[in-house]
Amino acid sequence: MLIKIYPENPNPKAIEQVVEVLKKGGLIIYPTDTIYGLGCDITNHRAIEAICKIRNIKPEKANFSFICYDLSHISDYIKPIDNTTFRVIKKALPGPFTFIFNASHMVPKMLSSNKKTVGIRVPDNNIAREIVRVLGNPILSTSIRDDDDIIEYSTDPELIHEKYEDLVDIVIDGGYGDNIPSTIVDCTTGDFDIVREGKGDLELYL
Repeated sequence: MLIKIYPENPNPKAIEQVVEVLKKGGLIIYPTDTIYGLGCDITNHRAIEAICKIRNIKPEKANFSFICYDLSHISDYIKPIDNTTFRVIKKALPGPFTFIFNASHMVPKMLSSNKKTVGIRVPDNNIAREIVRVLGNPILSTSIRDDDDIIEYSTDPELIHEKYEDLVDIVIDGGYGDNIPSTIVDCTTGDFDIVREGKGDLELYL
């Protein structure tokens, strides 16, 4: 199913429809402030396994991130961080970053069994954040990749729907996506180690 939702003012009924699908263990493809993401409710093991099957990876080896609504949402899933780190992420989020932290016991075991870390996203996108806010807990996020060698990420929601309509329950058309992923920053040691340069420039917030 392809649903059009406008990012400037997401339709509450459409958001509710998406949330109902997530609560039942459904999979969705949704826009962020970078590329389109494939996601599910992080508390639904079967849905997580379904995403791993699509991506052809084992849950314990997967580098999934969590889409959170805001900083208060984040604190449930990570171990305490120092004031400097908090100040930086407060300035940088919402924004095109994935911050890696040490995972708290609230992170589902099947997602942290090997690494004990978790990637956190608060995208600057009202659709993704409203879904999480109404759902009441984060959604899992993994990027939608393109089979094309030149274009690494799919940007057209209609083409994404054509490709994934038999694999997911809902594809949200929130307009064209970006093809530059988030900047990944490892904060597990107390420093800011750039793991992948992406759309976000961390220097602006240090």
